[in-house]
Amino acid sequence: MKLLILGGTTEASRVAHALAGSGVDVITSLAGRTANAAVLPGAMRVGGFGGVEGLSDYLTAHSIDRVMDATHPFAARISAHAAQACARLGVPRLMLVRPAWQQQPGDDWVQVADMTEAAQRVATLGRRAFLTVGIGEVAAFAHSPVWFLVRLIADQALPLADYRVITGKGPFDAQAEQDLMRVYGIDLLVTKASGGAATYGKIAAARALGIKVLMVQRPVLPDGEQADSVDAAVAWATSPA
Repeated sequence: MKLLILGGTTEASRVAHALAGSGVDVITSLAGRTANAAVLPGAMRVGGFGGVEGLSDYLTAHSIDRVMDATHPFAARISAHAAQACARLGVPRLMLVRPAWQQQPGDDWVQVADMTEAAQRVATLGRRAFLTVGIGEVAAFAHSPVWFLVRLIADQALPLADYRVITGKGPFDAQAEQDLMRVYGIDLLVTKASGGAATYGKIAAARALGIKVLMVQRPVLPDGEQADSVDAAVAWATSPA
């Protein structure tokens, strides 16, 4: 059985490792946005497919039996393309959906539908914001008067009026996140509702410090079968056809 994993997440990597030696022929596809990605068991490919048509052609050319969409919760485009391509070809598809963060007592969240709304609201909620939305979304805040602390994997110039870049790669400890927010006088955390444990430290830190969180909600997933854990995804991948 040949499985295509649409990856780029910790969960996708864990699935690839768990399937090593299982008899499943795994190909993990990465978008290529992160340099020096870790080598995974099985085959790997990097780069886009070229939309629904390109992905359909790839599935056919490589005789893919199943597709596991283990992309980031905000990778809406590739998830939509996978849904359409698999439906067209009759290829079984599973979405490995990272459990969402749940609001806890003491959390002060302002939830918005998308990045545009977040950019419109940010200046009404804080003056020194910790912006943790990923490099691809930073430009939405280009005209904001807010000072931003931006954490990236690698330092680079940004289209923001007033900011500082720090570098780092998760997981991030909650106490270290508290210390960071204190040092920079942060009064607002801006983040996507990504879920998972690797970046939850900033949520716990904001709660402990009484800092408001501007939370961008996840895009709506396409219809289809879902799993909420690596174990469940591995069980699906190894189940009889």
